[in-house]
Amino acid sequence: MKLSMMLSYTGDPRAAADEAAELEKAGIDVGWVAELYSFDAVSILGYLAAKTETMELGSAILPIYSRTPTLTAMTAAGLDAVSDGRFILGIGASGPQVIEGWHGVPYDRPIGRQKELIEICRKVWRRERVTHDGRNYKLPLPEDEGTGLGKPLKLINHPKRADIPIYIASLGPKNVEATAELADGWIPVFFHPDKAESVWGEALATGNANRDPSLGDMKVVAGGSLAICDDDTAKKIRDQGRFMTALYVGGMGAKNKNFYNNIFRKYGYEEEAEKIQDLFLSGRKEEAMAAVPQDFLDATAMVGDEGWVRERVEAYQAAGVTHLQVQPSGPDRLGLIEKVKGWVS
Repeated sequence: MKLSMMLSYTGDPRAAADEAAELEKAGIDVGWVAELYSFDAVSILGYLAAKTETMELGSAILPIYSRTPTLTAMTAAGLDAVSDGRFILGIGASGPQVIEGWHGVPYDRPIGRQKELIEICRKVWRRERVTHDGRNYKLPLPEDEGTGLGKPLKLINHPKRADIPIYIASLGPKNVEATAELADGWIPVFFHPDKAESVWGEALATGNANRDPSLGDMKVVAGGSLAICDDDTAKKIRDQGRFMTALYVGGMGAKNKNFYNNIFRKYGYEEEAEKIQDLFLSGRKEEAMAAVPQDFLDATAMVGDEGWVRERVEAYQAAGVTHLQVQPSGPDRLGLIEKVKGWVS
């Protein structure tokens, strides 16, 4: 099992690069950079590529609506080149609040768009002349939709790799099924290692049944907070997860269209999911945070005495996680990473 970690995307990129170099030495195998309505992830990833040597660098995630498929492919090939073959293309649909609110484009047909984007990217990296006649993308653009002057082109550069890994952030059953069929890796959020099989097992099995064997086994990126500490400190660190959980389960999306809320319901927290959402949408955020189930926070955080932390790490591994996502805290974060790296190695 590899160790991975989200890297800062809102602060000083130079400080983030210094931190990434230290994390690399401590044992972090993959560093991820998010892209929301912030600095673009690509600029930061390119800078990190120059400041690191062995750490893989991934986008988590590039929204599929903010770039054309060919630009996504070009960007991935460029980042793979400057990192000497260390880039992972993490993609996802994001959500309508960001896509329609920030990018100003319709949030439509996310699964179909992802499938077509993957097909186009892999054609670009193989340096084929790109043609594509899909529902969402047509290359070249048909005469009746443009000037009629478009022609099939192929990438000028020779990519470092023709098989740049593609990871998808997906939650819904059909999207997870498509991920298991087509992607190199999966980035689920709010992954509960003890309940994941009951929520996603069927979708994963269906997708894997249609998977091209040449892709190999799908990688899974999931984890949580990490700390070895006493019980009082552990409770405080676990409780830090209340805000983000309440924000996503309660406030991301509309009342009847919230992917994160749906996952919580499938975990068996139907009553809590509804309560969190009602409280958060009515502005009672502190009460929404208090309504987050304690057993969810305990099970998903690798925080407590050493025995408990090892148990939780093993639970993630048993659930099929190949890239353990960690958020270390405490006075010796690098030492903690080195310790856990020794366990998973």
